[in-house]
Amino acid sequence: MTAAILAQAAQSGSAVSQDGSNAVQLLILVGAISLIPALLFCVTGFTRILIVLGFIRTGLGTPTAPPNQVLAGIAMFLTLFVMMPTFKEIKSEAIDPLTSHKITQKQAFERGQKPLREFMFKQTRTKDLALFVNLAKEKRPKTRADVPTYVLIPAFIISELKTAFQIGFLIFLPFLVIDLVVSSTLMSMGMMMLPPAFISLPFKILLFVLVDGWDLVTRSLVESFH
Repeated sequence: MTAAILAQAAQSGSAVSQDGSNAVQLLILVGAISLIPALLFCVTGFTRILIVLGFIRTGLGTPTAPPNQVLAGIAMFLTLFVMMPTFKEIKSEAIDPLTSHKITQKQAFERGQKPLREFMFKQTRTKDLALFVNLAKEKRPKTRADVPTYVLIPAFIISELKTAFQIGFLIFLPFLVIDLVVSSTLMSMGMMMLPPAFISLPFKILLFVLVDGWDLVTRSLVESFH
């Protein structure tokens, strides 16, 4: 009788332990899902693409067209397009072996980092990487494997911001020229009370449509990652 009670208690204890471990796993999963937006911003080309699209809207002088939701959607799907080779490599090297129980979760995590790190290294300037290596007080790395991921990510983000602003500056120039020409023309005609932006807006939109601006910008953005 006593043995039966002890066995039942042991089963109850194991059930409670299993429920507890399941709860912890569920909590970790929810936390990981909440980090996905941060990963999208930090380790992909989303930041560069969204900033450049924002420059286009500002240059055109249409603060609400396209809306923020549309720009974010365009940036997201362009990011998926740019990152698809990297995602495929992660799937084949880490996710598929993990689901087939050929490797452990730790090995899958290490393998999954490699394609992302390779992508970030290609887009990161040496100067920015050296800056964060010095700030982290790390030893001078001899190979890319010696660079910690927590050092690589902020260096990659700074490089993405610089690249995005460089592209945005080149996009902004023709719109600025149109604004200057329209403003000078209105001043020479004595029409100082008429807002130049009101007159230049149709010309900027017409120029953007005639040169097939969305095609040119999209092509430039995608090719900037290669």
